[in-house]
Amino acid sequence: MRKVLDNILKFLTGISLLVMFILVVWQVFTRYILNTPSTWSEELVAYLFAWSTLFGASLVVSEKGHMNIPVIAERSNPKIQKVLAIFSELMILIFSLAVLTVGGIIITKLALNQTTSSLKIAVGYFYIPLPITGLINIIYTLLNISDILKGKVTFVKAKSTEEIASNMANDTEEVAKYEGGNL
Repeated sequence: MRKVLDNILKFLTGISLLVMFILVVWQVFTRYILNTPSTWSEELVAYLFAWSTLFGASLVVSEKGHMNIPVIAERSNPKIQKVLAIFSELMILIFSLAVLTVGGIIITKLALNQTTSSLKIAVGYFYIPLPITGLINIIYTLLNISDILKGKVTFVKAKSTEEIASNMANDTEEVAKYEGGNL
């Protein structure tokens, strides 16, 4: 399930970035060549930027790449690290449920009565990715918690801050190897 969601999000992020690129080129062309700036494309680029950010953030949740401060956790014993990792995932789940999903549904419904200035489309349609990515984040956090509980994530107590920094560098290298074949 994770791979399917990852591929869908990568596709959606890639498409939104490609469309943004095309629209920005169109904006430059209409502004400097035709001397009549395209307002609708500028507005659409802003919404697509928000979409690509939300889709990308969900991919970060999938990869457990969200911001953290490992110094304290990695100096703890592995059982404490496991509890802290689950706690971290639960905080992301609560945020995704309360803010992105519930809040996203509320704001989407409220914004369906407003139209954009240039596109003349209901603003609520552009807010739909909020609850969608909220639900995707919830799925990812449940998968991450499942991986932690099943022992698919290993926790090792670090002896020093240097070892933690080395572990972080190695983790980055592993991600680069996984994504691109080698560094």
